[in-house]
Amino acid sequence: MDEVLPLPRLAVLGLQHVLIMYAGAVAVPFIVGKALKLDQATIALLVDADLLVAGIATFVQGVGVSRLFGVRLPVVAGATFTVVNPMITIASKYGLPAVYGAMLASGVFGLAIARPFASMVRYFPPLVSGSVITIIGLSLLGPGAAMIAGHDTGAPDYGTASHIGLAFLVILLIVVFTRCLRGFFGQIAPLLALAVGAVVSIPMGLFQFAGVRQAGWFGVAAPFHFGAPTFNAAAIVSMCIVMLVTYTESTADMLAVGEMTGRRLSERDIARGLATDGLSGVLGGLMNSFPDTAYAENVGLVQMTGVRSRWVVAVTGVVLVLMGLVPKVGAFVAAVPEPVIGGAAVVMFAMVTAVGIQTLKKVDFSGTHNLFIVAVSLGVGMLPAVSLDRYGDSIFFRNFPDWLQTICGSPITITVVLAFTLNLLFNHTGAKRLVRAGEPAAAEMPTEEPAL
Repeated sequence: MDEVLPLPRLAVLGLQHVLIMYAGAVAVPFIVGKALKLDQATIALLVDADLLVAGIATFVQGVGVSRLFGVRLPVVAGATFTVVNPMITIASKYGLPAVYGAMLASGVFGLAIARPFASMVRYFPPLVSGSVITIIGLSLLGPGAAMIAGHDTGAPDYGTASHIGLAFLVILLIVVFTRCLRGFFGQIAPLLALAVGAVVSIPMGLFQFAGVRQAGWFGVAAPFHFGAPTFNAAAIVSMCIVMLVTYTESTADMLAVGEMTGRRLSERDIARGLATDGLSGVLGGLMNSFPDTAYAENVGLVQMTGVRSRWVVAVTGVVLVLMGLVPKVGAFVAAVPEPVIGGAAVVMFAMVTAVGIQTLKKVDFSGTHNLFIVAVSLGVGMLPAVSLDRYGDSIFFRNFPDWLQTICGSPITITVVLAFTLNLLFNHTGAKRLVRAGEPAAAEMPTEEPAL
């Protein structure tokens, strides 16, 4: 884990981690930007800021900063998909300054609760985390479909055959590459499919080169690009819930990497890793970016390659920072047609759903209320996602006060609150406690920090 490999090998392995996470990382700013109808230059700015903050968070996770930040494991951080729906909801009602004000507040909230959350992780068993991860994937399929077919169902060009065909080509290529390619190339199948889809879109006249040509080779996005942050209570509550979900995701991934490296994580270890996620929220609010979480695909890469050195992901962080300082990188991503990104996004979101289902497999559903808890949490949570207007905006709670619409407009928020509350009600209260929700490995974490 602490082995420092030769520099050439460090560089190659670090770049491999970048390629594995890149498609997922840039999908978040792209989807948010397109949903909010931002122009190509602004989406490019979001991509650059996203890579910059992800690079800082990844470097800190690998190397560690004092005794406050960094789990000191080969953990790669990237923008969390959890934030997509809440950001779109908040921005649609209050504007992007409210989004980044809420993100700043949620980052501070995350820093404050990192240590307490690490000690309370037993209340987020697979029953809760599996339900939440499942709803994250399901709720994002709508925005993915909008990227393919269009954002206005009443528009004459909605569902254009060429756009849908291009998206299905990308999906087909992901299937073929995943099935036929082995090792590293199999791992980057979505990225390869995106590249082919982008090339195919050029003769169709869909790829916009102008923004790429105009973008510079070096630059840093100015803090508060969208104006001074504003602080709306409902938006802050919604983003704080996103931070809790992010912490749940990251905890599971850090524990998995700990097992791979043979290191049993203490509560302090987990708290340092979570504090880094909180720090990414603060940086995201400042730099027009997104809160980060540990990326599961990179956890899988650690398992597949057997390379446990945390210095590899430190190099990954440096590469991401350098990419974030090159505006042409963001401009190129922003120029890729929506159907191309949408095709890959649908597969990635479905994979998130599958991971949630896999997590729920750890739950004992025999003779308990756990099936009921999952059913209510997912059923009620999906209501805002399936009641939409012609522009894809949720209208289920439109007759409620604005602050309540902001909180309840996100399927993720509803599912987190319901799954957590119902799990406490049915499995942690009363004379007969039915604690069969699946025991997270963190429940047996040592409280003393091992020597590093």
